[in-house]
Amino acid sequence: MRKLQTFIVALICAALFSVHQADAAPACYTLDEAAAEQGLRIHSELMVIGLNCQHMARAAGNKNLYMRYREFTAAHSKIFAGYEERLMQYYRRQGARDPEARLNTLRTDLANKVSKDAARMRPDLFCKRYAPRVEKAAQMNDAAIRRWAATFYPSYPVSQPICKSKK
Repeated sequence: MRKLQTFIVALICAALFSVHQADAAPACYTLDEAAAEQGLRIHSELMVIGLNCQHMARAAGNKNLYMRYREFTAAHSKIFAGYEERLMQYYRRQGARDPEARLNTLRTDLANKVSKDAARMRPDLFCKRYAPRVEKAAQMNDAAIRRWAATFYPSYPVSQPICKSKK
């Protein structure tokens, strides 16, 4: 009788485990989630460029690059809020205890990577090379920003693999 009870308990546990595994979300990004991370990477890059190169006055009203970044952010805040929400949904599906903290960690990691790249270069060379990105972004409309975020480059991989499409 004891062996039968142990066997039944083991069967129930195995069944529950397999149901849980089948319901678990894949640990990969959809194309939209990958684009959301890319969009936040672009946004973080522009912030670091604006901060590091704010001494450079640019065309639009002779505003420094950090002010141009802030204007860009304000003009496209809905896009970036949407990207953040998409990643929060991903973290929730993955069972993250604190999706907002995961998002903040991602944002910090993205900004730190660009900051490290900036630290390796002389400030004048960094600004000469990267400052034009702020002006280029400032000229973009929402559709262009979304296309940019949805363009994946091997040199800038996202933090999760992209899910294989089911055929």
